[in-house]
Amino acid sequence: MIASLTGTVAHVTLDRAVVDVAGVGYLVHATPATLASLRVGDEARLHTTLVVREDSMTLYAFADADEREVFETAQSVSGVGPRIALAMLAVLTPDALRRAIAGEDVATLRRVPGIGAKSAQRIVLELSGKLGAPGPDVVGGTVPAAATTGDRRDQVVEALVGLGWTSKVAEDTVGKVLAEAGTDVVTEAEVATTLRAALRSLGGHRA
Repeated sequence: MIASLTGTVAHVTLDRAVVDVAGVGYLVHATPATLASLRVGDEARLHTTLVVREDSMTLYAFADADEREVFETAQSVSGVGPRIALAMLAVLTPDALRRAIAGEDVATLRRVPGIGAKSAQRIVLELSGKLGAPGPDVVGGTVPAAATTGDRRDQVVEALVGLGWTSKVAEDTVGKVLAEAGTDVVTEAEVATTLRAALRSLGGHRA
């Protein structure tokens, strides 16, 4: 088991990154939020889990150990593999997922691409009591704009396009999310929260 990686970020795309550890490049798959925090040339420490199949070995990376634990536990549900487990964390934070499970909030779970009504009900049933209690429900949770500079709206749009939506749908959705938040700029620190809000708004539909 490869539990963590510490090394230099060599490459980042919309769904994966390469981390150079002592001359060995490790390809990792991660959520858009985790990938948005990586910068080529910077050192990164990622929590990882290795998924072994007959024909492949795939390394998944996470910003913290809690995300990794939720990813691994989610796969205990019948029909939920690494792809859907990762999509769950792309749309919902670990605590948001815990609240959805505890509240039997099927509608929230159905916002995740690949999860329908029946699978959402199964996830609630099979994960009940397995993820632990959620933390406080923090309203807002964005970092003040003064903390960073520069508009990263295009980065959010590119991430949505990479996940399967058209450029127009992605741009319209990001615009809607920003309007609802009363702003027209996405700071670097707000990329992850804006992306999650856009994914929740889209609800998995590729229209």
